[in-house]
Amino acid sequence: MTTTRRHLTRDDLAPLARAATGRGLTGVTRLRGGTKKGVYRLALDGGTTVVAYVWSPDEDYWDAGPSDPRDPFSAGTTLDVFTAAHGRLIAAGVRTPRLLYSDTALDAVVVEDMRGGSLEQALERDPVAGRAALDRLAAELATLHAQEGPAFGKVGLVDNGGTPSSSSAVQRVTEGALRHIEQAAVRDERIAAVREELAETVRRLAAAVRPRDRHTLIHGELGADHVLLDDEGRPALIDVEGLMYFDVEWEHVFLRIRFGPRHYDVLRTRDLDEDRMRLYRLAMHVSLVAGPLRLIEGDFPHPEGMREIAEHNLVRVLELVGR
Repeated sequence: MTTTRRHLTRDDLAPLARAATGRGLTGVTRLRGGTKKGVYRLALDGGTTVVAYVWSPDEDYWDAGPSDPRDPFSAGTTLDVFTAAHGRLIAAGVRTPRLLYSDTALDAVVVEDMRGGSLEQALERDPVAGRAALDRLAAELATLHAQEGPAFGKVGLVDNGGTPSSSSAVQRVTEGALRHIEQAAVRDERIAAVREELAETVRRLAAAVRPRDRHTLIHGELGADHVLLDDEGRPALIDVEGLMYFDVEWEHVFLRIRFGPRHYDVLRTRDLDEDRMRLYRLAMHVSLVAGPLRLIEGDFPHPEGMREIAEHNLVRVLELVGR
């Protein structure tokens, strides 16, 4: 585990800013929120700004080390994962901040700075404008989910002819859920008390899911804080490293959790497989207990928010097993 983290300074980032924009760097702000990469707003001479994403062990609070690209849920902690996802979104016609420059030596990119704020902020400060942006996000998601791939997995793997390490999306979610139950059980006694019941429920729900060959392009972790607005109010997807071909139900479970009943109704779609939804809902809630509890055992600087996420989802897990 990294115990002393060194975040980048103005001197560190000045060459990147110059290479990307041809301008001098006048100021740097490290933006809060990332757990796997550093996000820095770069102020340039002339009054403009851009944003740098930097991947390095010092920026990765999960301290997970190398990941298996054949696993669709592997950590997106490299430049290559980002550029593959970004290129696929652009090809699909889905808005995401423009890629201005990439630096393989630093493992960093520079993208346009979208100063319209997040969709989450828009929904809070101006319900009318926020609803208009939400409607536009629904249209962007329709475009995204109209894209399909020949297999499931991260776009960089599938689009280059690779195959995933699991036999199906359902198998991968099931294996992950069982693993997360064990991880959560050693960190919270309430999960430990229902560990066997949870595992049995996961297996039962998985057995009810029928095979399917359709693999839909999804963001994977799309909350309102992962959507920024451009100057015209059009939503743009960020934190795209999890982009993959998968069951669209996985996306909708996450959307429902993060947007809540009132806003999710705008994003809801027809023809979702309810058996998959039931399995993925429980698996998602369990992962949102196990992950945050593991993260705050390290040196993540904002543990209180992660504790709230874990507690909220733990309550939902217990509700789903009738406790």
